[in-house]
Amino acid sequence: MSEASPEPSAMAPTWSHLGLPPFLRWAGGKRWLVSYVEELTTGIPIRNYHEPFAGGAAIFFGVDFGGHSYLCDLNADLIETYSAVRDAPEDVWNRLRKYKNTAQDYYEARAARPRTPVNRAARFIFLNHTSFNGLHRVNLRGEYNVPFGYKETDNRPDLTQLKLASSRLESASLLVGDFAKALREVGEGDLVFLDPPYTVAHNSNGFVKYNDRLFLFADQERLSASIDQVRDRGAYYVMTNAAHTSISELFEKGDRRVETSRKNNVGGRLAARGRATEYLFTNLPIA
Repeated sequence: MSEASPEPSAMAPTWSHLGLPPFLRWAGGKRWLVSYVEELTTGIPIRNYHEPFAGGAAIFFGVDFGGHSYLCDLNADLIETYSAVRDAPEDVWNRLRKYKNTAQDYYEARAARPRTPVNRAARFIFLNHTSFNGLHRVNLRGEYNVPFGYKETDNRPDLTQLKLASSRLESASLLVGDFAKALREVGEGDLVFLDPPYTVAHNSNGFVKYNDRLFLFADQERLSASIDQVRDRGAYYVMTNAAHTSISELFEKGDRRVETSRKNNVGGRLAARGRATEYLFTNLPIA
């Protein structure tokens, strides 16, 4: 008779808790989920880490699983910003600190077209921290069009935070592209964290805007097929998604599904935001 597996709390961590906050604000960011992902992976050796919908990369900055990391996103400006911060944090900071938290500086920066990666990264971070709700939205021409947020303080990262982010990013490969492209590198024992746009069937005609393209329910179906490949390779996955019947049915793979709740940071007045319910799917054991 085999011995029962120890409870996760009694098992040795196989990760290092970094606790680094993301240096970008990101709608739907997953910093609140860091401790739960740590709990799920306690006692389980992780080879490499993959985040195909990087966004603010809260899990990547919060936890070091060892091995190599792969961050991917369709947003080329975002990935360029990570690259510039990794390679030249002081240069990015020296440009970033010159921006003032005013509508004039904001709209001038929004209209500008910087020529160097460092200047583009500083502009990206400034707009991210001073825009309305930290949203990233572009028009059909690919131009950022979020209005000024009129916040008293913008909480942009300081030099110390950018240097810490730079050090963390040294262990990551950065990729611009579709999630399917990013998942080609997944191997046995790897961990994949997936935070796709929350498209559901029969809602907004089955699509949401993802950067400068639509993320269709058909993309959710492609993602489901990609997760099958991840499982077939002997890798682990954790995915957050919309708490909706169509999502539950699509990603039903005989694994685990739990319902989670978080503060809703997207929307209008704070009083109207409330809490949002999401599904978390994983093939990791849940105590």
